[in-house]
Amino acid sequence: MRPLIVIGNWKMNGSLASNADWVKTVCRGMEQGMPSGRQYAFCAPFPYLSQCGQLIRDCSLAFLTLGAQDVSAHTAGAYTGEVAASMLKEMACKFVIVGHSERRQLHQETDELVAEKALQALDCGMTPVICVGESADERNSGREVEVVRGQIAKQVAVLQDRLADCLIAYEPIWAIGTGQVASAQLAQDMHRAIRLQLAEFDADVASHVGILYGGSVKPDNAVELFAMPDIDGGLIGGASLNPQDFLAICQA
Repeated sequence: MRPLIVIGNWKMNGSLASNADWVKTVCRGMEQGMPSGRQYAFCAPFPYLSQCGQLIRDCSLAFLTLGAQDVSAHTAGAYTGEVAASMLKEMACKFVIVGHSERRQLHQETDELVAEKALQALDCGMTPVICVGESADERNSGREVEVVRGQIAKQVAVLQDRLADCLIAYEPIWAIGTGQVASAQLAQDMHRAIRLQLAEFDADVASHVGILYGGSVKPDNAVELFAMPDIDGGLIGGASLNPQDFLAICQA
């Protein structure tokens, strides 16, 4: 049975004071009781990983962990501004987001680069969260499954059976920060298509990979989304900035 996983992505938000308030609020809420067998994490900006790691240690909840929003495809060297997987590991990160739509769009990250970043995370014992998804134009032209299958195929080609140790996050780009919301059934249909594609490669990999939904998950739609058979949790953007909303989603 795949565990349900909820990961917050703060993006480029936060401050020392607000971070401390957020973690303390979430920890207090989780101490009151959470559904069993689930995992929770949040991905803070690089400068705050040390602070947030200490806040989590003070919290002492085994099911709440830390993640990073990106990682370098290189192990070390003359790569100004890059952050190596080994550095994130030292910050106690368990998860690393790779290939987020914003990185693909704003920094022209390719599927091949995303796979190399995932390998770096895996080699350092962290779980990469590999993001895939289609734009509004691609969905409107009926190519959404074709586009996502192409992105998954590149990951399979590089990662092979190591995909079993990854998470995949389906994020319909047209539903991120636009006010448009994909229905739970639409999300389930794409998650099912992804799992069937993985099964074409390896049935064991397909059964083990957690597939998260990342298209504007909020407290009022989380219950329906998480009830779908192929949706194994969520990658939460804007709603994760509010600790009460994040708690409500985690409890869904």
